Amino acid sequence: MDASPTPKSKPNEPRVSPHSSGVDHPLTLALQALDNLPPVVVALSGGADSTAMLVACAQRWPQQVHAVHIHHGLQAAADQFAKHCEDLCTRWQVPLVVQHVNAHHGSGESPEEAARSARYAGMAQVMAQHWGGQLRHVVLAQHADDQAETVLLALSRGAGLPGLAAMPAERLMGDVHLHRPWLNVPGSLVRPWLQALGEHWCEDPTNQDTRYTRNRIRAELLPVWEKLFPSFRQTLTRTASHAAQAQALLTEVANQDLLQLGQPPLLQGLQQLSGPRQANLLRHWLKGLGVRVSQAQLLALQQQIQACTTRAHRIHIKVGQGFVYRVEDRIDWYNS
Repeated sequence: MDASPTPKSKPNEPRVSPHSSGVDHPLTLALQALDNLPPVVVALSGGADSTAMLVACAQRWPQQVHAVHIHHGLQAAADQFAKHCEDLCTRWQVPLVVQHVNAHHGSGESPEEAARSARYAGMAQVMAQHWGGQLRHVVLAQHADDQAETVLLALSRGAGLPGLAAMPAERLMGDVHLHRPWLNVPGSLVRPWLQALGEHWCEDPTNQDTRYTRNRIRAELLPVWEKLFPSFRQTLTRTASHAAQAQALLTEVANQDLLQLGQPPLLQGLQQLSGPRQANLLRHWLKGLGVRVSQAQLLALQQQIQACTTRAHRIHIKVGQGFVYRVEDRIDWYNS
């Protein structure tokens, strides 16, 4: 489980002083943009990335860092991960909450999606119930390699702008602000830095399982990309940023159109929009209802909208887990 040898240290003592030269490392310098946030909560899995984030935050903001570890219970090593997090937080004097969640996936749900949903739900519960419910900022340890993998995954799936935008540097989740300060920092810096500090971490055995597409990208594709395009991390991160800006503009346009057409939207108003603008509004409207619409469903819906030229023409089409239908001069959606 430990990926590097570690010197012995006193149980309640950090292996390196918070005021050591380690604070000049890019991993800690990248936290400068968050200096106005503390106290913060670190999402701590126990892997190398989150372990490094916990140490970097504890170095930069002593006594102002908390941590939450989500115990999925999906692996035999889950208890070892939790124990590592407890020992780490004891040494760095960081209050820790270990939250147990049910991350088993249901029918039609991927294991990764189920684990992610359970992780965020558990995190939100901890933030609401612990530390007086006053902490609002969570720091996540995803770095440039993770962002590059996410963009490549989105490309492989034919994703639109929301997918290509990948992971935002900041995002609001209910009342909690999520921060990813390392999206421009290469992941290759993490393990050598921890080794130099004498810190250890847990290796997730599933990270080597190439049945998962993300792991295959990491193990097989990224090394090739690095040989061909040494700056691929920066360029793919820039691509994600451009996509995020473009999506923000499309969302702004969709909100303006919905103000004009109302919710649910007027059928005649939809027909007067161009095809791309109509598709943009429909996606945005359905997303607001919690509906995932496929490209094929969206195209079929647009065809029915354009064909609806008489008062007697009906619209009733499967979209997501429900149906879009005509109600007098508007279209609406209901859950089947």
